[in-house]
Amino acid sequence: MADYREMWANLGMDLEHHDVLCEVLPEAFGGIYLIQQDRPKGMDFYDFVVAEIHGVRPAEMMQHQKEGGKVFGTFCVYVPDEVVFAAGGIAAGLCGGSQFWVSGGEKVLPANTCPLIKASVGARLDKTCPFFLIPDMYVAENTCDGKKKAWEIMAGEVPLHIIDIPQMKRDRDIAAFEAEIKDFIAVVEKVTGNKITAESLGEAIKMINNKRRALQRVYNARKASPVPISGKDALLVTQINFYDDPARAAQMANNLADELEQRINNGTGVFPNNAVRIMISGTPMAIPNWKLHHIVESLGAAVVVEESCTGTRYFENLVDESATTLEGQIRALAERYMKTNCACFTPNSARIDDIVRLADEYKVDGIIDTNLQFCNLYSTESYLVKQVMTEHNLPIMHIETDYSEQDFEQLRTRVEAFLEMLRK
Repeated sequence: MADYREMWANLGMDLEHHDVLCEVLPEAFGGIYLIQQDRPKGMDFYDFVVAEIHGVRPAEMMQHQKEGGKVFGTFCVYVPDEVVFAAGGIAAGLCGGSQFWVSGGEKVLPANTCPLIKASVGARLDKTCPFFLIPDMYVAENTCDGKKKAWEIMAGEVPLHIIDIPQMKRDRDIAAFEAEIKDFIAVVEKVTGNKITAESLGEAIKMINNKRRALQRVYNARKASPVPISGKDALLVTQINFYDDPARAAQMANNLADELEQRINNGTGVFPNNAVRIMISGTPMAIPNWKLHHIVESLGAAVVVEESCTGTRYFENLVDESATTLEGQIRALAERYMKTNCACFTPNSARIDDIVRLADEYKVDGIIDTNLQFCNLYSTESYLVKQVMTEHNLPIMHIETDYSEQDFEQLRTRVEAFLEMLRK
């Protein structure tokens, strides 16, 4: 990583503590990613992003602020980034995925809070991540009780806007979310000083849709056998798309997809034709949470799809681009975002339908349904998921884990047994 210490110091970061992270991350990344054979050349860009993870993009965000722009840190796939970019702002995903930040979160949160929430709070309070220190405003939601209370703590650190997510999907719930988007537009206009027009929102919708289309191409390539890209490489692409410049993210994902499609034509894969094909479903895996993918693929199986917010839920549905008025565009945004099947909804049979559909599309041999420790929503829903998968004769195992390495060998043993069962 280049020297960004002056920039970090100006942000008020704890440089001594941050140095520890900078020492650990390259070794962890190298041991998981750079040891892979026959990786697509297109992954060079994503390797560079990780190498400069606290430098290049944060510097771009700060330059945007110097030029009078605003930066919004977002915490969920329900936050419509289109609104921020339509007002000339930058939206960057912030969810914490490292055990490094958990202890900072536990200073103010109960230990039995999910690690994603603890890590996100800890990254801000310990001042060890520039992404959490740069934003002019945080944009959050109320998808779980842990987040609701965490936002009250975070609101003491930085201006924070909460988008209310309806818990059902009736017509009146979509209308309610439409009203939330209108409120969000008013907040963004006030913070940026810029008026959102039908033209600017229309352009932002197309830009974010283009990023989604590019990710769809990458994922569609994973349907091939042999699979042309590892699951952990595909996961990394999605994770970086949460905070990278959307136009650049689309370009790089399209470049990668071009290469993957050529690999498919050539019959080139990173796993043998007969490799066990695994779907991982459940809670999101924020960067740098690569543990489960690494375990599965180090045992010779290929992760070919993720039914999660760092997977298909992030990009699968597009916003209708045909509306030419603000009212129509806001309705289109509401309809698109309410198609996302988070476990916060009840009933949530559509998510289970998604898993069955994706299992067929990606020709998976087995499903690992995972949830972060203390995420009661996904843990409880796993009962219904397993019930329906059993009815469809889809082998499934449930895993509960956190960000630490303490359960690594235990998980490896369980996954190995599951894979052996699938190979018989």
